[in-house]
Amino acid sequence: MTEQPLHRIERLVREAILAAQDTGDLPPFDLPQLLVERPQREEHGDYATTAALQLANAARMSPLRVAEAIASRIPEAHFISRVDVAKPGFINFTLNDNWLTRQVAEILAAGESYGSVSLGRGEKVQVEYVSANPTGPLHVGSGRNAVIGDSLANVLEAASYDVQREYYVNDTGTQMRLFAETLYARYAQALGRDERIPEDGYRGTYLVEMGDEIAREEGERFLEMPREEAVTALYEVGLDKMLASARDDLAMMGITYDRWFSERSLYDSGLFDHVFAMLRDKGHIAERDGAVWFASSDLGDDKDNVLIRSDGKPGYLASDISYHYDKFIRRGFGKVIDVWGADHQGHVPRMKAAMRAIGVDPDNLVIIIYQLVTVRQGGEIVRLSKRTGDIISLREVLEEIGPDAVRFLLLSRAADSQMELDLDLAKEQSSENPVYYVQYAHARIASILRYAQGIDFSDADLSLLVHPAELALIRQMLRLPELVEKAAISLSPHYLTFYAQDLAGTFHPFYKQCRVVSSLPEDLPLNKARLKLVAAAKIVLARVLDLMGVGAPETM
Repeated sequence: MTEQPLHRIERLVREAILAAQDTGDLPPFDLPQLLVERPQREEHGDYATTAALQLANAARMSPLRVAEAIASRIPEAHFISRVDVAKPGFINFTLNDNWLTRQVAEILAAGESYGSVSLGRGEKVQVEYVSANPTGPLHVGSGRNAVIGDSLANVLEAASYDVQREYYVNDTGTQMRLFAETLYARYAQALGRDERIPEDGYRGTYLVEMGDEIAREEGERFLEMPREEAVTALYEVGLDKMLASARDDLAMMGITYDRWFSERSLYDSGLFDHVFAMLRDKGHIAERDGAVWFASSDLGDDKDNVLIRSDGKPGYLASDISYHYDKFIRRGFGKVIDVWGADHQGHVPRMKAAMRAIGVDPDNLVIIIYQLVTVRQGGEIVRLSKRTGDIISLREVLEEIGPDAVRFLLLSRAADSQMELDLDLAKEQSSENPVYYVQYAHARIASILRYAQGIDFSDADLSLLVHPAELALIRQMLRLPELVEKAAISLSPHYLTFYAQDLAGTFHPFYKQCRVVSSLPEDLPLNKARLKLVAAAKIVLARVLDLMGVGAPETM
């Protein structure tokens, strides 16, 4: 992978500072991490560093004098055309146009791998996402969880991490018991039996439908069993159906997992007993009020937490500690990333305490908390399913606006920001719809290349690309590797949506200002160069769409 200009400039700045210190123009001091970034305004160049502002206090000099001392010693580099100093102490770098045009060939040579970076160097990372209780259909909030987790996994793979995707199946506990008892009641009702659902049971119409379906498939078989045996049997049938439904919904979004991990397996395998014994031996277990407590207040949490309730049943925390012991200790992941809804925010401190208890650096467990989703249609907030009057299911939204729109729009805000999904906007075929705007750019590029099929542009002279719109497009394409690295470091895949819009927004003006294919013979050399540029743009746009899990259509 070719080193990014940003990192090359960081190295040049560091070398210049050391050179200035050697000559006495800067006093000796330790160098911090230097910041090089893209300036907000184009006239300030392609990159800028605030190194002089960072170092002014240590150097006991004005930032402007420090900047001048550094800039005068920047080693000559073929990819940089100009280095400027600006008040109060910025150093700005402008890329060389000839170097820029040569990058088109580099992008074409990289092909579908363009944008990949070597940040992770093969480190094992697990991303666990969705993991919704299998007591009901996935809802639109689960869709946001899925999009964040899956796109993040894509980004981490592009950053050279060894990524495993996992869905944790909560297939035990009180809620699953209530689910099974409710399903038994709905099944019995479907066969004419007067059976009441539990007081705290699930009221959704999906269980009425499932009860009817099982009655059609199985007849009265479960009514002929002792009730407890029937509830247990329907527990397994219902669990299988709910998981199949979740798999189908996620498959519609192009999401698959490396592993579906059963919570029950933690207990059936004896792992929980092993972890509990370890916690007890380390002094992290307390017994009071008839319950067993995890002494998490000794490990940084603000209070202790129940591990095993007074009825003898393990709570969520018991499973979660064992599960993460399996992730870190048994399976050896260097980092684990869990994507949780905002209602789980309070569980974070106790999980950090649990990591200390099992001997894992708490920083290696990263929990991404996302805010819930509001759905809007016809200018109004949609609160209930139009079909059932219950929750708005993910399946309904997928069928309404399609998986590409769901993925793009649910990814378009930072996880901790409130999210509004506008169904009308998602179906609009205009530049106001960011999904349409970006996909249309890809389809337009594909159309150009189809139109020019008879032209061999493999020998194109890229130095002919001198129009500002051409150079702007190349500059935009070169941002992708930087963006992948930034998204991987900050675990923020939403950056992809903004970049995709920026790239499309740079391509559309290029298309209007620069005729790609002309019928005039004298224009052929420039046509070839522009076709090569367009082919590279297609690669970059398709790659960013793929990282988001969004389709790159050839026609629209």
